[in-house]
Amino acid sequence: MPLNQVTLNDQSFEPSKILCVGRNYVAHIEELGNETPEGMVVFMKPNSSLSQQLSSFHDEPLHYEAELCFLVKDGQFSGVAIGLDLTKRETQSALKAKGLPWERAKAFDGSAVLSEFVSIDEGFQTLSLELWINDELIQQGGVELMLYPPEVIKQELGKFTTLQDGDIVMTGTPKGVGVIGKGDRFVGRVLQGEHCLVEKCWVAE
Repeated sequence: MPLNQVTLNDQSFEPSKILCVGRNYVAHIEELGNETPEGMVVFMKPNSSLSQQLSSFHDEPLHYEAELCFLVKDGQFSGVAIGLDLTKRETQSALKAKGLPWERAKAFDGSAVLSEFVSIDEGFQTLSLELWINDELIQQGGVELMLYPPEVIKQELGKFTTLQDGDIVMTGTPKGVGVIGKGDRFVGRVLQGEHCLVEKCWVAE
């Protein structure tokens, strides 16, 4: 099967990997009862996790986590999108309790649901996201609340892996995560200041 693709300005990319930053917002750390990490938490999703469809169930109920996502081009974060990091929370909790990796809870097929990417080359500090579910604002937050802002994330990732054209970086989620209900209508937005850069609507299956 061909690799899944994403688009930036009508140009297609085949991400070799999706790098995800965990525990990057203090309020989200607190809502899940986690400890604040001493260093940046990173896990990966494979290309097969990319999807345009939002699922509410994959062996167990799924949780949503809305995130600012960046597309790598020429070694830089050249595009931004709104993404949903889908999580099997029950499985993740069981794995964490045993000190085991999270991939079964985070890297399954369809676990990275993204909008199209739009260009951005500066002004990262004013980026934020909104997630509306059934016309109610559920998640809201941005770079100013991150423990590790985009430029620091890029530097830290570059210390151990090569960022290739098309790779995606998911930067963590603000507070407000929860269970996806079948039929729920999700609207995600990326804002730069008060200007909406991209908006995407999904209906959970």
